[in-house]
Amino acid sequence: METQPVIFFDGICSLCNASVQFVIEHDKKNYFKFTALQGNYARAVLPKFAVNPEILNSTLLLENGKLYTKSSSALRVAKKLNGLWPLLYGFIIIPKFIRDWFYDIIAKNRYKWWGKQESCWVPTPELKSKFYD
Repeated sequence: METQPVIFFDGICSLCNASVQFVIEHDKKNYFKFTALQGNYARAVLPKFAVNPEILNSTLLLENGKLYTKSSSALRVAKKLNGLWPLLYGFIIIPKFIRDWFYDIIAKNRYKWWGKQESCWVPTPELKSKFYD
């Protein structure tokens, strides 16, 4: 199992791609790796957690052998970013079903509100080492 935390994201979602680029910009310690849900790495790893990457509408975080979904994933990622972003982790005290209700509204409308890309975002050669597939 990979020891460096991995963020799984929808590679054709414009919001998801922008979020990945935001995390890269604010992850000064190179804490995270990334992979698209549509990629081979996701297809190999996620079934071990009884997750089908083809029916997801959530970013996922695999950290220390545990898979986090929806708002828990987003808040745990924010906790590791530079600047004031770790303060967002304070929202973890809100019950998960409430946090995930808001998350689900955004996830359900992400293509309508932010658009969809024709193909997965391809990182620059400098960023390629941060990605699987």
